[in-house]
Amino acid sequence: MPFRQRMARHFGDSLAPEKPYLSYYDVLLTAEDIKALKHDWLTDNNIAFWEEYLERETLPKYPQARIVLLRPSMTFLLMKEPDLRSVQSALPDFSKVTHIFLPINDNRNVSVAEGGSHWSLLLVSTLDGVAFHYDSLGGANYSEANVATRKLATILGRPLRFINLEDCPQQENGSDCGVFVCLLMRHLLVKRLLCANAREKVSMSMGGKMVDSYGGRKEMMRIIENLRKEGERRRSRSASPFSNKTPPRIE
Repeated sequence: MPFRQRMARHFGDSLAPEKPYLSYYDVLLTAEDIKALKHDWLTDNNIAFWEEYLERETLPKYPQARIVLLRPSMTFLLMKEPDLRSVQSALPDFSKVTHIFLPINDNRNVSVAEGGSHWSLLLVSTLDGVAFHYDSLGGANYSEANVATRKLATILGRPLRFINLEDCPQQENGSDCGVFVCLLMRHLLVKRLLCANAREKVSMSMGGKMVDSYGGRKEMMRIIENLRKEGERRRSRSASPFSNKTPPRIE
């Protein structure tokens, strides 16, 4: 079942987008998402797009990889749904997965799927039974990441040791947490997991890593604009009379 359809089952019309800007596989970015990406706190959609992009553009180059990038809405569902048995049908099959990335949000209101004010990143190694937490605002999301770890351990059917990495690079303002999550996710995915030798012991510490949040926003915008232009080219070649009424689409 497609990701957005699975989400619709749990959140209904609350995910219905307005002012569509780009349709990229299972993610529909809106004008509000673009505005947030340029200057503000990243939305669920911004982070979901980045994960979708990494899955489509990076992971296929490593067919042996068994890595899951869990969407923000799925992480929220995992953390807030009291009946984990009902959650399992919406989650990916983790039986052969080696690592899971989870964007963590501090939203405590179960009626608002896109609330909260801070993002952090949880990277779970199912091989080692360890959950690494990267928080660019000290330990602001410590308790939320701990809850996600315990819930995921129940889903996996094995204990997970929670490690809050205190040497995580820190943001300098109140709005870059989501950008840090996206950039740290890519660095850990590409530089630490995908490019590592199978027999090599890999450090999960990000101590000393410089994160260029301004450059990260610009890069993500450049990727989106290039995809949008490609979507517009495809739309212009479409024979459908409704093509001009839909957003530029890549699928």
